[in-house]
Amino acid sequence: MGRLSVHKLSEWKAQGRRFAMVTAYDYPGARLAEQADIPILLVGDSVGSVVLGYDSTVPVTMDEMVHHTKPVVRATEKAIVVADLPFMSYQTDPADAMRNAGRLLKEGGATAVKLEGGSAMVETVRRMVDAGIPVMGHLGLTPQSINQFGGHKVQGKSPAAAVKLISDAKALEDAGAFAIVLETIPAELAKCVSERLTVPTIGIGAGAGCDAQVQVLHDMLGIYDDWRQLKHTKRYRTLGSEMRDALRQYREEVENGDFPTEENSIHVDRKLAREFAHSS
Repeated sequence: MGRLSVHKLSEWKAQGRRFAMVTAYDYPGARLAEQADIPILLVGDSVGSVVLGYDSTVPVTMDEMVHHTKPVVRATEKAIVVADLPFMSYQTDPADAMRNAGRLLKEGGATAVKLEGGSAMVETVRRMVDAGIPVMGHLGLTPQSINQFGGHKVQGKSPAAAVKLISDAKALEDAGAFAIVLETIPAELAKCVSERLTVPTIGIGAGAGCDAQVQVLHDMLGIYDDWRQLKHTKRYRTLGSEMRDALRQYREEVENGDFPTEENSIHVDRKLAREFAHSS
């Protein structure tokens, strides 16, 4: 069967078929998502804050993105694997952008890359697509520009900002982007953008009018249940507390001598055991 084609997503949009995307940063997470029939996995630069402990996505490097893309690809056979181009790996020069996007496909094994930005990125997107690199766009709240925005603030709230975002989305589609993420924008604007494009929109904090939705795996599973829960996230489980309880139980059983038990132990016959006891 092979991996899903990026071109299939536009067919799904035309059919009115909605779909889900979720982040994946390692082999076990990607394997579980594949088993759940999630059709698109995003190796997001959110790996910086979710897995690597950075305070934003800005410090993430190309080497780190390639490293985390590889196991996601190894864990999957059907899903489209999209890898983020990290901050300053594509903004400085189209040639650098091409080389780095090529690394994510050639070294990482990704199906496609994702980059942030609108009209300023159109020529870069066009060159990548012409070279055979599938590209997903990203508009609205673009986390790599978090220092410029001054925090996680809703974008596209003014008429002028809305007009620009619609124009940027259309420009990315015309340049060959196969899908566009819309992050933290008013639901009405996201619906308006979705209706004007033939390629699918993938929302995160952009309401139900998008063609698809994306969530951060660790948010929806409640791995970090002590983190502030953003409005656009939904915790389907609270695995963080369950994992913590399991670790506490393990520690207590070791301290109390309750683990390991006979069930967890390996034995030899009595004769060999006596030889062990008398060996110096």
